[in-house]
Amino acid sequence: MNLTLVTVGILIVILILAFRAIIHIVPEYQRLIVFRLGSFEKTAGPGIVLLLPPPIQSVAQTVDLREFVVEIPQQTCITKDNAPISIDFLIYQKVVEPKDSFLNIQNFRQAIQGIATTTLRAVVGNIPLDDVLAKREQINEELRVKLDDITHRWGVKVTNVEIKELTPPRDVQEAMNRQLTAERTRRASVTEAEGKKASAILVADGAKQAAILEAEGARQAAILRAEGFALALSTINAQAQNADARTMTLQYFNTLNQLGSSPATKFIIPTEFTSLAGPLGGLLAARGDGEKK
Repeated sequence: MNLTLVTVGILIVILILAFRAIIHIVPEYQRLIVFRLGSFEKTAGPGIVLLLPPPIQSVAQTVDLREFVVEIPQQTCITKDNAPISIDFLIYQKVVEPKDSFLNIQNFRQAIQGIATTTLRAVVGNIPLDDVLAKREQINEELRVKLDDITHRWGVKVTNVEIKELTPPRDVQEAMNRQLTAERTRRASVTEAEGKKASAILVADGAKQAAILEAEGARQAAILRAEGFALALSTINAQAQNADARTMTLQYFNTLNQLGSSPATKFIIPTEFTSLAGPLGGLLAARGDGEKK
């Protein structure tokens, strides 16, 4: 009885191991590299994968298809103008051909890290120091293209390259700091000068507008005075045209009366007063005839 139980237990264990060797559950982000009698057969997954027991069929490798990142430690490169610069960057990549990533390269992650170092030196060696510091995005793209061309045969695609830090030599850093300070000083001076210029323009424009308004007011006042004087002359002229000789004579007498009340001892009589003799004599004669009657 005990022997029978042991035999059943052994058979159950063998069946479990057999099922484990035959049935494989593959996640969505993984693929199985399947070999048959030592030769590549297929890439299997995702889901449930049924395989014959080894050594007929065997899983040689499980490949992860998710994007991963490789950090390249700080490397010292020489620029085109022979300036040393330290650079570290990140490489984002993913497996697109599981078969090639297993059959064409032994360890593609380590290989990518090594090829990235040499590629970085080649790229930076063709660029002057100023461009290395100013054109980071261009360097990132150039590195990505060159690395992707190499890793393509390994079934790996480089999706992105990001430089983390650029560290130029100390003397270059000091020169950059001095240049930055000078540039900020220059911008401050330009801003101050532009402010003074704008203020002067506003003041001059205000004075100009005030002068224009003052001149316009003076012109309008002169026009109004001229119009008033012209109106007065027109009124006087109209009234004078309706005045007769007697009215004019009375006006002359009134003027003489005012002259007589003046403290002056000398008077200048216009010659026009001689023309009053005729009207004045006629007026006196008419008055005398009236009294006789």
